[in-house]
Amino acid sequence: MADEPLVLGIETSCDETGVGIVRGTTLLADAIASSVDEHARFGGVVPEVASRAHLEAMVPTIERALKEAGVSARDLDGIAVTAGPGLAGALLVGVSAAKSYAYALGKPLYGVNHLASHICVDQLEHGRLPEPTMALLVSGGHSSLLLAPDITADVRPMGATIDDAAGEAFDKIARVLQLGFPGGPVIDRLAREGDPSAIAFPRGLTGPRDAPYDFSFSGLKTSVARWIEAKRNAGEEVPVRDVAASFQEAVVDVLTRKAVRACKDEGVDHLMIGGGVAANSRLRALAQERCERAGIRLRVPRPGLCTDNGAMVAALGAEMVARDRPASDWELSADSSLPVTEPHVPGQAYDHQHQHQHDHDHVHEVAKDNLYS
Repeated sequence: MADEPLVLGIETSCDETGVGIVRGTTLLADAIASSVDEHARFGGVVPEVASRAHLEAMVPTIERALKEAGVSARDLDGIAVTAGPGLAGALLVGVSAAKSYAYALGKPLYGVNHLASHICVDQLEHGRLPEPTMALLVSGGHSSLLLAPDITADVRPMGATIDDAAGEAFDKIARVLQLGFPGGPVIDRLAREGDPSAIAFPRGLTGPRDAPYDFSFSGLKTSVARWIEAKRNAGEEVPVRDVAASFQEAVVDVLTRKAVRACKDEGVDHLMIGGGVAANSRLRALAQERCERAGIRLRVPRPGLCTDNGAMVAALGAEMVARDRPASDWELSADSSLPVTEPHVPGQAYDHQHQHQHDHDHVHEVAKDNLYS
């Protein structure tokens, strides 16, 4: 274990300031500072609020992670950071912090892809990912089916949402039901007391001529909202638990059906599910049921590793180091629309001569001594 790469990962793509530390595939620390409460009164994430929260939380969260892991910043073999996709301002805070720490410590920098990180985090719980890996990623911003022959270099999109992401639909229906933000956890909780077959809500893009692996939840969202509106206009009480259960069933039915079909079509005998919506209890249960029937092994990280966190970024960074992938340049910047086909943003191989030049900067040396003595 001591020979495996020790990597710190920074995640700031949305409203979570996550810092994780991983040695190989072993999680040493997973520190998170969330600004979700600050966004709740607005009914959704406000980019500027998220960026400012990241600025305030960054250094304390990094220090907390190092303390939790029981390691020094000087012991690190590399620093990984989410370079995209995500909110541009939020990403810039994380990238700037990672570059600063990497520069001061003389460590290689790895700008990695948020979606690929969500796949790689499963290694921290279930061991090495099979190759290829089929992954269903579902969150507030993404609903994607991905085939990853090599998580560090080859990730192929099979399908994605053409409108609302699954998590986004959960939030919008929770708003219509006046359940607050975020909507996923409360709908999951209420749905356990409701009847999933009470209301026949539509399943988008499931016809014989529809794209087999793409998703659409906009029509479902509109159908649920109109059903609720009709009940209210008629002066009838809205059966919130049945609505929650029926809506949730429509979402997870489509997600799991298409994911299992993709595995069968591609000859992949396992499925990994990640992203914030992967914490949903019904999604996990239905996926397990359908995978068992199809002879597919299901891999789902524990809920704390499904939501955005620094551990997933560190996990992918450690894999980059282990496979000797090129580090990113110092010119690394945030890319809010970084395609999933780019698991990381490579630059030239880490330039020790360039670093040697930095070491002769007296001001830089003083800064390093003050911070990491």
